[in-house]
Amino acid sequence: MARVEVKQLLEAGVHFGHLTRKWNPNMAPYIYMERNGIHVINLYKTVAKLDETNEALSKIAASGRKILFVATKKQAKDIVAEKAAKVNMPYITERWPGGMLTNFVTIRKAVKKMASIDRMKKDGTFLTLSKKERLQVDRLRAKLEKNLGSISEMTRLPGALFIVDTMREHIAVKEAQKLNIPIFAMVDTNCDPRDVDYLIPSNDDASKSIDIIMTEVTNAVAEGLAERKSEKGDAAEGKSDDKKEKAPKKKEAADTPAPSPEKVDTKPAPVVAKATNVEAEVEATEEAVAKKAKVEADDLTKVEGIGPKAAEALAAAGIATFADLSKGDAEKIKEILTEASSRMAHLDPTSWPKQAKMAADGKWDELKEWQDNTKGGVE
Repeated sequence: MARVEVKQLLEAGVHFGHLTRKWNPNMAPYIYMERNGIHVINLYKTVAKLDETNEALSKIAASGRKILFVATKKQAKDIVAEKAAKVNMPYITERWPGGMLTNFVTIRKAVKKMASIDRMKKDGTFLTLSKKERLQVDRLRAKLEKNLGSISEMTRLPGALFIVDTMREHIAVKEAQKLNIPIFAMVDTNCDPRDVDYLIPSNDDASKSIDIIMTEVTNAVAEGLAERKSEKGDAAEGKSDDKKEKAPKKKEAADTPAPSPEKVDTKPAPVVAKATNVEAEVEATEEAVAKKAKVEADDLTKVEGIGPKAAEALAAAGIATFADLSKGDAEKIKEILTEASSRMAHLDPTSWPKQAKMAADGKWDELKEWQDNTKGGVE
C-alpha cells in the first residue's frame, strides 16, 4: 500500500487543531507548535500513527470481522457513508442509538422488524391493511431505514469501531470500552487520546482532512478483505490438488505386478544402509517441518474481546494458538495483559479459554452462536 505523504496531509489541512484554550493536555505529545492562538498537529506523528492503524485494521478485516464506522457530524457523515459502503462495512451517520452495542439484541430486533415489513410488501399482506395502517407502517420503515439501514447486515458485534470526533461520539466510546471492543479514531487537540486504542492525531472538523484519512483507512480495510479472499482461494485450490495427486498414486500401485516366485533373484542384496538412513532423515525432516507448520500462530482476534494489541501481547508471552489459549488460566492471562500495557488492564479474559477451545476444535458455528448471544465475550 502506498504510504501517504506529509505534503498531502498538509494540503488537506490535517495539521489544524483547535484553539489553545480548548486543548486537552494529554494531546501535548502530538502537538508541534502554537500559532495565532491555534495548535498545530505534528504531521510526522500523524503519518506514523496512520500506518499503525492501517496495519491493525487490515488484520481485523482479514480475520472476517466487521468494522463499524461512526460519524454523525455534518462534515463527516456523507464522506464516511460513501467510503464505508465501498468496502461493504456497516456505518452510523445519523444519531447514535443508545445501547447500540451494550443492548445489541434489541437493536437486532428493530432490524428484523424492518425485514418483516419488506416481506409483508412482497407477499401482499401489506395491501390488506387500511390506508391509515399502511401510512404508519411506511413511516416506521422509513425511520428504521434512516437510523439502522446501514447496519442491517451486521449480525453480530463488530470487531472494531472507527470514530470521527470522540468528543461528539462519547457514548459510542463508553459502550465499546465496556465490551472490550478496540477503538480507532481521528483525534483532534480537544479530545482525550487515552480513551482510544489506536489514534490518528488529525483535524476532525474539515471535510478534506476527513476525506484523506478515510480514504487511507478504507484502502487498508480493502487490502485486508482481498487478502482474506485470496487465502480462501488458495485453500480451495490446495484441497483440489491434494485429491488429484492421491488418485494417480493408487493407480500406479495397482498397475505394478507382484514378483513371481520363479523370477525372484536369490543373489544377496547390495548394502544400502547409508541410503536408507538418508531417506529416514529426509522423512524425519519433512515430519518436523509439518509439525512446525501446524504450530503456526492462529488469529486470536477471532476470540470475542481480543483486539490486535492484546493478541500481540499474548503471542509475545508464548500464547500464539487457540490450543495454547484454551489451556491458559484467566488470572495469568490478565497479568500478561496488564504487564504489556496499563490500557489493557480493564479486559476480562474469563471466557477466552472457552472460546479458544471451540476454535481449536473447529466448532466455528458453535463459537459464532455463543458470541452472538453473549455481550462482548463476558458471560
